[in-house]
Amino acid sequence: MSAPESPDLPTAPSMVRERPGGETMRAIVLKGFGGLDSLVYTDIPKPLPKDGEVVIAVKGFGINHAEMHMRRGEWAEAAEVSGIECVGVVESCPGGEFPVGAKVAALMGGLGRTINGSYAEYTRVRAANVARVESDLPWSDLAALPETYAVAWTCLFRNLDLDAGQTLVLRGATSSLGQAALKMAVAAGARVIATTRSRGRFCMLEELGASRVELEQPDLAAQLPEAKEIDAVLDLVGNSTILDSLDMLRRGGTACLAGWLGGLDPIGDFNPLLRMASGVNWNFFGSFVFGMPGFPLSDVPLQGIARRVAEGKLEAKPSRVFSFDDIREAHRVMESGEAGGKMVVVVG
Repeated sequence: MSAPESPDLPTAPSMVRERPGGETMRAIVLKGFGGLDSLVYTDIPKPLPKDGEVVIAVKGFGINHAEMHMRRGEWAEAAEVSGIECVGVVESCPGGEFPVGAKVAALMGGLGRTINGSYAEYTRVRAANVARVESDLPWSDLAALPETYAVAWTCLFRNLDLDAGQTLVLRGATSSLGQAALKMAVAAGARVIATTRSRGRFCMLEELGASRVELEQPDLAAQLPEAKEIDAVLDLVGNSTILDSLDMLRRGGTACLAGWLGGLDPIGDFNPLLRMASGVNWNFFGSFVFGMPGFPLSDVPLQGIARRVAEGKLEAKPSRVFSFDDIREAHRVMESGEAGGKMVVVVG
C-alpha cells in the first residue's frame, strides 16, 4: 500500500486536458469525492505521446486501497482518472525507451494522483515508471503483479535485506501485499511468522507457507517466545503497531513500515528516547517513490517474477477478476473487506 505524498487537504479531482480534435477513449472518471456513485464512465481525450513518456493501451489493472482513499477524498491528491498501476501494450514511445507493441507494466509516477491513471483504455506515464513484462501469462494474471509484487520485493530484499534462514514477522499477512510478501519470503528460505485479525484465516496463511500464525494484537511482542530474536518485521498494519514491532527485534534487526491496514492516524507523543530499543533499525517504503532517483522501477525484477509465476514456482493468481464495466462492484468488494487477495480488472 502506498502513502499519501503530503499531509495537505485533498484537492478536487482534476486532469490536464489534451488538445481538442484528437481521439477519444472510454474511461472511469472520479466525479467528486464520495461513494461508489462517484465512479462514472465517460469518453475523454486519448493521451497524446510526449517525449520521455509512454502511452500504454491498458489491458488490465489491479485494484488498490489507495484508489478507495482517493475516491473518498482521504488522499492528498486525486486525478480525474484513478488507478496507480496497469499492464498493457506500448502504443507510442517518442523517446524510444520501449518498442511499440511491447508488453509492459506501469505503476506510480503520479498515476491517479497528479496525472490521469489506469482506469481507462489508455494511459500515459513517465518511462521511468514502466518495465518490460514479456510473458505468455493472461492479462488477468499479469495485472496482479506490478504494485503488489514490486512493493513486496522491495520491502523484503531492499529495505529488510531478508536472507534465507532468517525469521520474519509479517503483520497484516492476509492483505494482497501481505500474501505476496509471505509467498516471496518463504520462497527465499525465510521462516515467516504471520499475523491476522481473524482466526478463520490461520489455515490459509499456513497453506501459503507461514511457519506459524499469530492473532494480531497491539502488544504482540510480549506474546512471542522469539521476542528480541526476530531478524525482521514487515509491518503492514501501520502506525498503531510499528512501535510494538520494534520491541520484538534482535539487536541489528530491522522493521519496515509499508502499510496502514490499521488506519492512517499518526503515532501520538512518540519520543524515541523513551520508546525505542537500542540497536534496532526502522525504515519505511512507499511505492510513490518508484521512478524517482534511487528507486528506478528497473531495480525490481518484474520480468523474473512473471517468469517464476509462469513456471509454477510462485503462485500469484488474483482472488477476483472483474470486467471494466464492473468497477463499482470491485470497489464495493474492496471496501467491505471481501477481497481475500489481489483483485484485478481486465480491459476489453
